Amino acid sequence: MSGVDLVLILRYRKAVTYGHHVLLAALEEHRTTTSYEVVFAESAAATVEAIRASQGAARTLVLWSFYSPDAAALADELTTIREQAPGAVHVAGGVHATAEPVRTLDAGWDIAAVGEGESTLLTLVDQAGDPRGIQGLVYRDATGNLIRTGKAHREPLGTYRAFPLTYKRMNPIEITRGCVYACRFCQTPFMFSARFRHRSVENVRWHVDRMRELGKRDVRFITPTSLSYGADDEEPNLEAVEELLASCKEGIGPGGRVFFGSFPSEIRPEHMSVGALALVKKYCANDNLIVGAQSGSERVLEAAKRGHDVESVRRAVRLGIAAGFRINVDMIFGMPGEDPADAEASLRLATELAGLGARIHSHVFMPLPGTPWRDAAPGDVDPETIKAVSRLAQQGALYGHWEKQRQHAQQLAAAAAESPRPGKSRTLLPMKTVTKPVG
Repeated sequence: MSGVDLVLILRYRKAVTYGHHVLLAALEEHRTTTSYEVVFAESAAATVEAIRASQGAARTLVLWSFYSPDAAALADELTTIREQAPGAVHVAGGVHATAEPVRTLDAGWDIAAVGEGESTLLTLVDQAGDPRGIQGLVYRDATGNLIRTGKAHREPLGTYRAFPLTYKRMNPIEITRGCVYACRFCQTPFMFSARFRHRSVENVRWHVDRMRELGKRDVRFITPTSLSYGADDEEPNLEAVEELLASCKEGIGPGGRVFFGSFPSEIRPEHMSVGALALVKKYCANDNLIVGAQSGSERVLEAAKRGHDVESVRRAVRLGIAAGFRINVDMIFGMPGEDPADAEASLRLATELAGLGARIHSHVFMPLPGTPWRDAAPGDVDPETIKAVSRLAQQGALYGHWEKQRQHAQQLAAAAAESPRPGKSRTLLPMKTVTKPVG
């Protein structure tokens, strides 16, 4: 790595590969006068090794991306990496860094990237790792002053590729960014804005064609709500959905498969219709669909600003099962303000839907930073509810990591309750001088 201006080390973790791929996709099309190398570090030990190997470079940035439940564990990892391999600048991005940039700095990172990271990274590369004057960053200068440059630019979805070809790292294609529903527990609309931005059918097809050329045969999508593709508001646009699915099926070819409304995306219950299900049947290979119910209590759904009622959930499950799909229903227990009657309503709904043949994907409410409910108490699931949920799990009607989520919820609440310690400050690590054009 000797002689390059910049080394970019990706702390590459399975849970956040998509975010790194988007950045690399933007970078591979970007012209810059900065010479750089990219290193994938899939463990803490690999990160240490990569930092040590980069000492001949002018600057080394380690790029991190993580969700709020992982922040504490990764902060501990960062401490270990710093002790074993000093000298790199550690940059945190993603939803947690966007929602809690100052806490992210206090946890040990040098820079927090706020908002969408593509344009921020490109400018950071152009400036050979120097953060000064770049929009979308929060950091402390050499004197400890907090520098905030605002959120990064939001570009039309499709400005950058959904995955990089240079590294042949494929992932589901992000077809929609942002969400108009702005549920009070969800970080997505508060990071990407409460409106939809869609990738065009032509742009999606370009990606599918590249996937086929590289021998990939499965097409999946990233979207907060599948049947909102092509829509500007709450009303689905089935013509746009059909155009998308037909093009993707044609592009991936006879030996390929298209998956829609299944992992890693879902369908809102009020969007489920005979017509929508017919499109999935016609063009897609998935035999299951994910429906976001979240609660069986009308009161809780309204408080969460979900935008649908309980009957919509029942109707969606019945329609999906009648069409031959296995339905997985997301439900969150321990929502803010949930009382025993609300919990009982959710359990009754879960049991009813399981009786129809659905599976319940259970979650425990977590007060995620950046959401309207960030300061709410963590999900408190009473012993009787836990027993009932466990019985459903034993019957094969329920799955999910809800016990681990209870622990994460408690950790998030504890972190939010901590006030920053007076005088606590981490300044940006000294950078080697490099003469490069700023662009």
